[in-house]
Amino acid sequence: MGEEDSVETLEYEMSEEEEEEDPGMSSGKAGEHKEQLQRLAEKDPEFYEFLKEHDKELLEFDDEDVDESAGSVLEDDGEIPGDDDEIMGHDVDEEKKPTAKTITTAMVDSWCNSIRESPKVGATRSLLRAFRCASHYGDDEGDESAAKLRTMTSTVFNKIMISVLTEMDGVLRKLLKLPASGGKKETIMELMLTRQWKNYSHMVKSYLGNALHILNQMTDTDMISFTLRRLKSSSLFLAAFPSLLRRYIKVVLHFWGTGGGALPVVSFLFLRDICIRVGLDCLDECFKGVYKAYIMNCQFVNATKLQHIQFLRNCVIELLGVDLRTAYQHAFVYIRQLGMILHKALTMKTKDAFRKVYEWKFMNCLELWTGAICAYGAEADFQPLAYPLTQVMSGVARLVPSARYFPLRLRCIRMLNRIAVSTGTFIPVSMLLLDMLEMKELNRPPTGGIGKAVDLRTIIKVNKQTIKTRAFQEECVYSVIEELAEHLAQWSYSVAFFELAFIPSVRLRSFCKSTKVERFRKEMRHLVRQINANSEFVNQRRSSVSFLPSDPAASSFLEDEKKLGTSPLSQYVLKLRQRAQQRSESLTESSVLVGERSSVFRKMPGKDETESDEDDDTVHEQGAAAFSSSWLPRSDSKIMHSKEEEVQKKKKKKRKKNEKTDELEGAEALEEDVVEDLVMSSDEEGPSSDDDNTETLSRRNPSKKQKWKPSAGKNSCSNSRKSWKRKKTKT
Repeated sequence: MGEEDSVETLEYEMSEEEEEEDPGMSSGKAGEHKEQLQRLAEKDPEFYEFLKEHDKELLEFDDEDVDESAGSVLEDDGEIPGDDDEIMGHDVDEEKKPTAKTITTAMVDSWCNSIRESPKVGATRSLLRAFRCASHYGDDEGDESAAKLRTMTSTVFNKIMISVLTEMDGVLRKLLKLPASGGKKETIMELMLTRQWKNYSHMVKSYLGNALHILNQMTDTDMISFTLRRLKSSSLFLAAFPSLLRRYIKVVLHFWGTGGGALPVVSFLFLRDICIRVGLDCLDECFKGVYKAYIMNCQFVNATKLQHIQFLRNCVIELLGVDLRTAYQHAFVYIRQLGMILHKALTMKTKDAFRKVYEWKFMNCLELWTGAICAYGAEADFQPLAYPLTQVMSGVARLVPSARYFPLRLRCIRMLNRIAVSTGTFIPVSMLLLDMLEMKELNRPPTGGIGKAVDLRTIIKVNKQTIKTRAFQEECVYSVIEELAEHLAQWSYSVAFFELAFIPSVRLRSFCKSTKVERFRKEMRHLVRQINANSEFVNQRRSSVSFLPSDPAASSFLEDEKKLGTSPLSQYVLKLRQRAQQRSESLTESSVLVGERSSVFRKMPGKDETESDEDDDTVHEQGAAAFSSSWLPRSDSKIMHSKEEEVQKKKKKKRKKNEKTDELEGAEALEEDVVEDLVMSSDEEGPSSDDDNTETLSRRNPSKKQKWKPSAGKNSCSNSRKSWKRKKTKT
């Protein structure tokens, strides 16, 4: 072999080694290089002698030189090898994989102690990567990270979650040189131009992104509530990540609308905090989201769901108060939509068009915007919405003038009275109430018996049989009296009360003459006497004044008496409210009145938005209580897979040994299921009775239903009776 070919061969071999290996060679690679030089000396001794004479440094080297070069590279890097890469599951050598399969509580405690003393970047990064692996535990990623933490226990998982959720916000704020709490979008915008943000923004994004991922995996409400409560202090950082912000809003809206326990409250506070800190970037999306979630939850109403709907309504009203200008734009659009639906019903006059108006979704939207007007009607940005909303509700009340829709009309009248009180404007609701009294259904004696008590809060329409009952007539008449008294009591201190109450008093006297029900006549006469007494009360004071009705001084007429509530109608209304409360309590099992003031957040004592009043010990206790279970994301298919296989194998062996016994037990179980279905079908298909006592007795004593006979032959009857006796002896 010539010298040129040998040089080319050596250069080719060296180039391959340089491409495949890093600058810091291991001791094994150095030994391979020596073997190559020995083979070169055997194949071409002349060229080897030539290198020995002209380039001794190429041939004379030790393993120590290679180790020193590799060590220098690691020292220049400044990080402990295997610290971050092992936790995150980055590309590492196969020799290091077994050492990174387990995270212990001691490791988590050491990281936490390091960041508590001073925010160290290495410990923070390690804790965040452990948090990422815990958040993605059980995901079918197919990479090395899932295999590395296969032996994670629930204790370590809970430790990582509690530590990161309680400590990370303060650590990130110290690294970014932010205040310990608070801040708005402008603070983040200024921070994004600094060097600290470029160095540590990936940590913030990792923390928020992994927390969002684990929120989607959790099912326990206590865990979700604690996680959201701790993430609330870090909501400021979402201003820098618009995609994460939208995803957070979507997830929190879902928890707010469908969660149980304390989760809806925590979710709403998180959402409100985002709107306050981030501002216009998320207000539109939040307003649209809460309105849509509210509509989805109020399509059906019953006695048990009333309080939850009221809570959601108060949450939406509270959120609108964050920015009234933006809220006005959304409210105007939604109220206009309600007006368009009503206009379509008035013009088309079809059942489908009427049905879109006379449904719970439409009525609860009116309730929502009524509450918003009552809360912010005094503000200049929101006050113009009162008039169009009033017009829509007046049109809804008059859409179908039928006695079957008296509950809906009374609901609209209540909303109109609330708007009139909050805005101080006159709304002519007395005509809507007096028209109800002149309908024949309330003037004639009831022909349908006593009937069941009617809860007007949970219905918007009644059937034809209910209209004829005494209970429905009484509820409607009493409600008319209460709402009319509320309307007149609002203006019982007005200088023009006599003129305002003249027509209602005349029509009430006409009702007393026309009605044939003595108890209704008695109630109406009492209301007329109170109206006359209030007229005398106002006229006595009016005779001593000299200003004209158009004079601004008329607004201060009887102002002191109004503050004290001394007018006859005001005193009468207080008694009517007590009676209405007792009547509503009798219709429900509990004595809790679902009213306007339930779940009103602005009435709560003010607290710091960042919950800085909570001590660290309290936070750790809450976290320990929330993450006290042995829950792991999809751990049943990962950690316990081998244990489940062993258990199933044992079960299979037992089944093989006891096949005959299992078959008999299965046959008996199937027979019992058939009998149970027959009993249930007998409850549904059996003859119905109007007697409530009979129904309650049959529920308490199901054994009396043995007399029911199916439509099949005698054999089926005997078989069912035998199986029923067998079931009875077993129970």
